[in-house]
Amino acid sequence: MVAFYELQLLLLVTSCLVFLLLERHASSRKRAAAAGVKDYPGDRLENGGSTVPENALATLTRQYLVVYAIVMAADWLQGPYVYSLYREQFGMPERMVAFLFVTGFMSAGLTAPLVGMWADQHGRKRMCLVFCMTYTFACFCINVRYLPVLLLGRLTAGVSTSILYSAFESWLVSSANSLAVPSSELSTIFGRATLVNGFVATGAGIASNQLVTLTNSFASPFIASGGLLCLAYLVIKASWTENYGWGGGPTVVNADPFQLKRIREAWTIVRQDPILLVIGLTQTCFEGSMYLFVFIWVPSLQEASPSFPTVALPLGYIFSSLMASMMLGSLLYTAITSYGPPPSLGSPNDSSLTLHGKLSSLVCAISALALGLSTRSDSERVRFWAFCTFEACVGMYYPVQGMLKGTLISNEHRATLSALFRVPLNVFVVVSLMTGVSSARHAVLSASSLMLALSALVTAFVVVVRLDEVAPPETNLRPA
Repeated sequence: MVAFYELQLLLLVTSCLVFLLLERHASSRKRAAAAGVKDYPGDRLENGGSTVPENALATLTRQYLVVYAIVMAADWLQGPYVYSLYREQFGMPERMVAFLFVTGFMSAGLTAPLVGMWADQHGRKRMCLVFCMTYTFACFCINVRYLPVLLLGRLTAGVSTSILYSAFESWLVSSANSLAVPSSELSTIFGRATLVNGFVATGAGIASNQLVTLTNSFASPFIASGGLLCLAYLVIKASWTENYGWGGGPTVVNADPFQLKRIREAWTIVRQDPILLVIGLTQTCFEGSMYLFVFIWVPSLQEASPSFPTVALPLGYIFSSLMASMMLGSLLYTAITSYGPPPSLGSPNDSSLTLHGKLSSLVCAISALALGLSTRSDSERVRFWAFCTFEACVGMYYPVQGMLKGTLISNEHRATLSALFRVPLNVFVVVSLMTGVSSARHAVLSASSLMLALSALVTAFVVVVRLDEVAPPETNLRPA
């Protein structure tokens, strides 16, 4: 089966390269079409502004993508071997492994609202620098085979995860707003970020596989990850400028360290807007399923493999295949937003927001089918391709969700609300892991499939309908 996975990885990477060439052609057409139009007054994230100079846009794109590539490489290096390090190298029972994962998610859930508000108030750049320090410390802790230290590592890793998925994106959107970047250009940056993430993750899977082979230790990728995080700290420090949310600034007085007032304000905003409620539901269902998938994919494939444990699965190559699938999903997103959707998905009169609402619903529906199929089949190959399909949906989900949140959430509460959405997400993951994944693996995947199906339906009947009513058609400026 090793040869099978190597062949699948080769096919997926080749497909990515072909689609990447097509995407570059689409981008060229898009730039050529945009060059003939001087101004798009309806295509602003927030109040007006002139068209951003190309060099400023290129600088912003480069600043974000370089840092994003480094921090995601540090994160993905750990991906294939977190479970194996605890379970196989440290010899921990699966329930203890699940407990360690739960510790990380509880830490992320409890600190998510505070992390978002601290980022808005004290600065997104500063919080990203904190991320580099806390995640480096977590990488150190995971190399110490002593339960209290491992728990401390999971706690700091949870805090780091909350920062990673709120402060970085908020910094980008706020910086784009300060330059009056059109939403079409921001969409392109999100698409490129997901594409870069896929390339980095694919390379990280291969690199981690080689590191483990050379060192005969599952801990070596975590050491390399710590080195990359130190590099990210230096790059952020040197190249990023600071930005804040409402009430934030370098001289802010922290009279309310737990930010209870801002929590109430953020919750009031979400409660009064059905679209934001559904976006939060989608984040909970999709990202919750994704994090459970991180814990489940290794034992699920091992369970279906007729040669395991006699022959170990090439986890690094499998992980790289999953990440290549994620790249294909991001390239598909770019193709849809550049060329326009097929007639079955959208019409020329759809606004950009309406199109992204439809894509969000479609991504959740296909993800539900993929996870459902993985529970119905005992074939290793069927499960592998079902997982690849799910990862392709992940590749589309991030730019779609990023555009919806970046456009619909105001700058002053952006990091706060993004982090607030992570609270039910982490509760969902913790409850699922506490059921005992080893004995209820199929039940967890089935529940995730049902939740994603529910999210697809609610998004279709709430978000798409409401966006179609309020969003002007001219915000959709795809080239003809």
